[in-house]
Amino acid sequence: MSSYRLIFQIKIKNWYLSLSKLFLTKKRLILQSENKSNQVTGQILTAEQIKQKIRRLAFEIYEENFEEKTIILAGIEGMGMILTKLLAEELEKISPLEITQICVRLDKLQPTQSEVVLDCEPSIFENKSIVLIDDVLNTGRTLAYSLRPFLKVRIKELHTAVLIDRGHHSFPIAADFAGLRLSTTLQERIEVILYNEKDNGKKYGVYLH
Repeated sequence: MSSYRLIFQIKIKNWYLSLSKLFLTKKRLILQSENKSNQVTGQILTAEQIKQKIRRLAFEIYEENFEEKTIILAGIEGMGMILTKLLAEELEKISPLEITQICVRLDKLQPTQSEVVLDCEPSIFENKSIVLIDDVLNTGRTLAYSLRPFLKVRIKELHTAVLIDRGHHSFPIAADFAGLRLSTTLQERIEVILYNEKDNGKKYGVYLH
């Protein structure tokens, strides 16, 4: 074998090795990019879209209760209570309903061991129309356990309202009013932010993680 041919083969081999390294590096960068993209928060609803959903929810609630003089909006502490206040504001704009807002407090992580606390006397529920409100309906566990105080009083009717219904129900709970019904995997998480958080830069919106 001539020296020229040997040198040529060595160059070809080195070129092939360099090309292989380049390909592997590019593939690794693509995989890293895909992993990062999977971690990036996706915004499902903007602030303006949320306002539209809340307004539509308010109209639906009023349509269901247009014969009532008063209505009780019971918000679950946290984003559920913030949503309750926003719904009350919209209902006041579009209806003559007298609206009472109450806060429902319980440990969402351990609802079986948590007492459900209200900021009012249960007697005000007597013969009243009530809407139990939370930001997200996932398995239905939180809403199910939040019903306990309302089952002790003879109410007129009770409905549930959520901004997002994920559909992973494992309890016999359904959302009578839902801003958005969304199909997600069990591994995904929905985050609802109904105010701008200046400290960590989170903005008003609904996000999928």
